[in-house]
Amino acid sequence: MSPVTVRPLKYDDSLQMLTTLIHQAYAPHAAQGLRYWGTHQTVADTATRFASGLGFVAEVAGQIAGTITLRPPQPESPAALYRDPETWSISQFAVAPSHKGCGIGLALHEHALAVALSNGARRMALDTAEPAKPLIALYRRWGYQIVGEQDWRPHTNYLSVLMTRSLRA
Repeated sequence: MSPVTVRPLKYDDSLQMLTTLIHQAYAPHAAQGLRYWGTHQTVADTATRFASGLGFVAEVAGQIAGTITLRPPQPESPAALYRDPETWSISQFAVAPSHKGCGIGLALHEHALAVALSNGARRMALDTAEPAKPLIALYRRWGYQIVGEQDWRPHTNYLSVLMTRSLRA
């Protein structure tokens, strides 16, 4: 496989293509009955979600293979964890199905951690569906711990777990 390059989202990146990639990445969750935002978001939603932070894409051989949004503290969030001034978070995290298992997600995640740390973050946070046991296990392997719950309904159809990890040694 070609090397992975992670770069900032550019103004001329196709939000339609990125929305399609996100839908494809989240399709297995939809098939399990989980209504993640990424299963049904519009192109306008994708733009709004990127605007909530810093968008990054992973490229392999010049083709976009994944994306992540890194968000600074969100003072208006209903989740207290996301309002914490020392906590940054990731969202809109997706890898094209054709590139799953190739290290794309890990490269995006590590890039997000480095950028957050360089901006003074002490913790990284995320949320995912409580029924998504394989995702929770992956995030645990990456150093996250469950620290609470959040109910995003009606935007989703499940209870979410909030997870965090330290960015300091």
